[in-house]
Amino acid sequence: MNPIMRSAQVLCDFLSQGHATLADSDIVVACGSYDLRVCDHACELVKQGLAPRLLISGNTGNWTRYLWSQPEAEIFAHRAQQNGLAEEQIILEPKATNFAENIAFARQLMPEARRVTFVTKPYSIRRIQQTLPLQWPGIEAAVSAPQIAFPDDVSNIIGVFGLIEEMVGDLHRMQVYPELGFQAPIEIPEPVISAWQRLIDAGFDRHLVATHSPASTP
Repeated sequence: MNPIMRSAQVLCDFLSQGHATLADSDIVVACGSYDLRVCDHACELVKQGLAPRLLISGNTGNWTRYLWSQPEAEIFAHRAQQNGLAEEQIILEPKATNFAENIAFARQLMPEARRVTFVTKPYSIRRIQQTLPLQWPGIEAAVSAPQIAFPDDVSNIIGVFGLIEEMVGDLHRMQVYPELGFQAPIEIPEPVISAWQRLIDAGFDRHLVATHSPASTP
């Protein structure tokens, strides 16, 4: 494995930690994305009896605004029906454009929920975990993801280099967003920061937070 891929693996391992599901959840929430395997995994959890219904949240994001003419929620809903879920088992939330909105809008639609399993891409688990305390305080929640190995199973929609750009941007957000009130703070180990900086130095900087240069982050 070359130095770029070794650094990317460090980021992937950190961002993917915390996979879990809640038995007897009130609802499964699928966070929309370019990867339909997220929807497939969420559907499987519902079919296994984890929760009676699936809430699908998402409008468009960095990738899907160029990929589909419909909101992510509608694309996922069609996939869910292909996977065998009945229309009455599916709740659509087609407005969210980021993880904070995925959580906040799900909370608005399901205010009575007390136990929720969120489903996302593996490398987005940490970000949702750090966003939950601000957007849905007091909820008992877990974050689950399909088994997608890096780099072999990366979606060909964005490719390995596209995912590296995404992960570099996500780690930047985990440093910047707490000071903006978007996420709870988290201690990022020095080896992860070093790997992140190496990737930036190698040119993977297209998804950084534009208003905060890496040099100014904690």
